[in-house]
Amino acid sequence: MEKPVLYLENADIYQRDNLVLSKVNLTVNKGDFYYLIGKTGSGKSSLMKTLYGDLKLQRGTGTIVDFDLKKLQEKEIPFLRRKIGIVFQDFKLLNDRTVFENLEFVLKATGWKKKDDIKAKINEVLDKVGMQSKYYKKTYELSGGEQQRVAIARALLNDPELILADEPTGNLDPKTSLEVMILLNEIHKSGKTILMATHDYQLIVKFKQKTLKCEGGELFEVAQQASI
Repeated sequence: MEKPVLYLENADIYQRDNLVLSKVNLTVNKGDFYYLIGKTGSGKSSLMKTLYGDLKLQRGTGTIVDFDLKKLQEKEIPFLRRKIGIVFQDFKLLNDRTVFENLEFVLKATGWKKKDDIKAKINEVLDKVGMQSKYYKKTYELSGGEQQRVAIARALLNDPELILADEPTGNLDPKTSLEVMILLNEIHKSGKTILMATHDYQLIVKFKQKTLKCEGGELFEVAQQASI
């Protein structure tokens, strides 16, 4: 049996001193795609932040891509983040640099040395998201949808075992959201595991996947039709 990519058992999720989700039990296996839904303040973001090491797991058990969330040291966080790809709502790209330089920055920061390898990898991920022809553009010259495509390319750079997408369509118009969703689905079909927090119920209806809901301090799986 392969180990789950993400496993939480009786995990308590805190936002500062407030308990926002209690006794969370969750198993995400390789190749799964889960939506994470819930109202603002229901604990979605705090859960995401706990998964990528921004918030500490204080109680319960948790492992993500072979890292123990309970024992996670500050110095291990960069290594954890190399094994997961994170896509944010606000893209978090470096605005004064080109698309290519944004991706190069990440690769160099994660220990890539050879110019040819770096170039080949950047071309590969830009090709996957349909942005190869814009590699020389400064990120501020791109539309929101294009910026999110670059952010997804960035998340793919180190062949992550898990992609955490935190409201990836939150700043995009409906048409662009749809394009980004189609892209995430293609990435999922290529064998990637995805956990995506979203407010966008239309997308959930259109692209059916397993759905988790944060409500009343709990996390539970919901049947697709009941979740809307």
